[in-house]
Amino acid sequence: MIEDTMKAWHHVVTSKDEAALDAILAEEVVFHSPVVHTPQAGKPITKLYLTAAMHVLNNGTFKYLREIVSGNQAVLEFLTEIDGIVVNGVDMITWGVDGRIIDFKVMLRPLKAVNLIHRMMGEMLQQLK
Repeated sequence: MIEDTMKAWHHVVTSKDEAALDAILAEEVVFHSPVVHTPQAGKPITKLYLTAAMHVLNNGTFKYLREIVSGNQAVLEFLTEIDGIVVNGVDMITWGVDGRIIDFKVMLRPLKAVNLIHRMMGEMLQQLK
């Protein structure tokens, strides 16, 4: 089950496949953004945020550096470059017994990257709505 969920997630990231993303998100999934102070609850808003992030972060330079999986949780460290700024972050993913993602948290560094992603994600979310 763990391997299937991780394989599906990597497929979503590399292909930007929104239908595949929809299939691996639980209805009650909660998304924790690095720039929004309150958790975003539910599949529609989580899918919107993750779709926007795929377009903003996954620009040809995006790569996962390491992956730590334990039980029903994974931490994936990533690196990408946007407008000359190196963005380093982690995706913290928890999935339920059915293999669907129930919690997704993104953390970013450095501050210049957080500010850039905040602006770009806002613009992308407006386009996707």
